[in-house]
Amino acid sequence: MATLVIAEHDNASLKGATMNTVAAALSIGGEVHVLVAGFGSAAPAKAAAEIRGVGKVLHADAERFQHGLAEAVAAQVLAVVAAAGGAYTHVLFAATASGRNIAPRVAATLDVAQISDITQILSPDTFERPIYAGNAIATVQSTDSVKVVTVRATGFDPAEAGGGSAAIEVLAPVADGGTSSFLGSEIARNDRPELTAAKVIVSGGRALGSVEKFNEVLTPLADKLGAALGASRAAVDAGYAPNDWQVGQTGKIVAPLLYVAVGISGAIQHLAGMKDSKVIVAINKDGEAPIFSVADYGLEADLFTAVPELVSAL
Repeated sequence: MATLVIAEHDNASLKGATMNTVAAALSIGGEVHVLVAGFGSAAPAKAAAEIRGVGKVLHADAERFQHGLAEAVAAQVLAVVAAAGGAYTHVLFAATASGRNIAPRVAATLDVAQISDITQILSPDTFERPIYAGNAIATVQSTDSVKVVTVRATGFDPAEAGGGSAAIEVLAPVADGGTSSFLGSEIARNDRPELTAAKVIVSGGRALGSVEKFNEVLTPLADKLGAALGASRAAVDAGYAPNDWQVGQTGKIVAPLLYVAVGISGAIQHLAGMKDSKVIVAINKDGEAPIFSVADYGLEADLFTAVPELVSAL
């Protein structure tokens, strides 16, 4: 029994979600191999080889993998699984935008069911995953010969980044199927930590009232705490914050050490994305707001007064 983990990276370094996915793979048992498909991606392949518990790194390097196109990476994953001749019983992806894009293609081609967004592994064929915005947990058992799984990073502590010495096997890249091509991208630059990897997050809601107030009130607090900025869906829909700041079921799932919710009422959709945070602080003038039901510390106050006072006290 062996598990194949598909690495997330930017061709220069591994992304944090890979460490959580490797940790999930290690809990299954058996050997753990990591596939790094990229272009000029020797550095993430080397980093993957140093993860404690990884037995082998498979490295496919070609220009067609540079931008992580789902069709190209899925073809490489399928080639690796086929070449292994049934040795891989599990193929694990992080439950990120990339993983959720590639995994269905792999599962459909293998004619197996995809098991999505798991948060716990009960046995090699049985998994837990949240449903109904995290209000219920489903136990899913699969009899498929190959289990294609996406892993919610917040459900698993990351594997140790050092201490491993896995061999790196260079693969011949699969031929380009020509079904997709990269045309361009618009990348938002941000000096703050990446939202899903941040240890501290300050999030704002619709109560902030405008994009100007959102930045005026939250930016000084985030600067003091060295935090990433997040937002509720209502704030994003109102145009106060960009889409990639959205925390929630339809946004990003986060579990930082500290989550500060400012002017967020706490709709089920938002709570599903942040309730696994280690410490939750809520600031809201509505004492009946649902956010207080999950908060470790709650302050019933006007955010426009409370937050500046908090910043001056830090």
